Amino acid sequence: MIVGWKQDLKLEQSGEAAAIFRRRIEVYLDQGCGSCYLKSPDVAKMVEKALLFHDVRKYKLSAWVVMRNHVHILATPAAGYGLAKIMHSIKSFTSNEANKMLDRARRFWQKEYFDRFIRNPTQFASTVAYIDNNPFKANLCDRPEDWPFSSARLRKK
Repeated sequence: MIVGWKQDLKLEQSGEAAAIFRRRIEVYLDQGCGSCYLKSPDVAKMVEKALLFHDVRKYKLSAWVVMRNHVHILATPAAGYGLAKIMHSIKSFTSNEANKMLDRARRFWQKEYFDRFIRNPTQFASTVAYIDNNPFKANLCDRPEDWPFSSARLRKK
């Protein structure tokens, strides 16, 4: 499906192609489509713990949410750590652990990830709000702070 969307958007000449692609993915994910291995509370908790494990040492984790079929993080890499290295570390460890927990041996995460450069405090705050509100927007909870695998629950206390 994603490959098809990318092909469709190659025909799009405006600068809106990337935004259209992101919106399509957001809707797809919010509907709970695809493999939802993270709906297992044990797997979701393991992923959350893995994100928190390297906070401060490899990156400054400002916001995160573990959804049923994807994860959002807002992190600032520490000196000496690039985003690709950080993502590889997170994805490698969590995929191995999740596959053990789920008694499976296939790919757990998509190969790619989507990243954005945060340019100013307004965009930073908007990104935190987007991450915090993701479970609410997907109708998984009544309030963002009710979602158990998110930084929103810590921020709202």
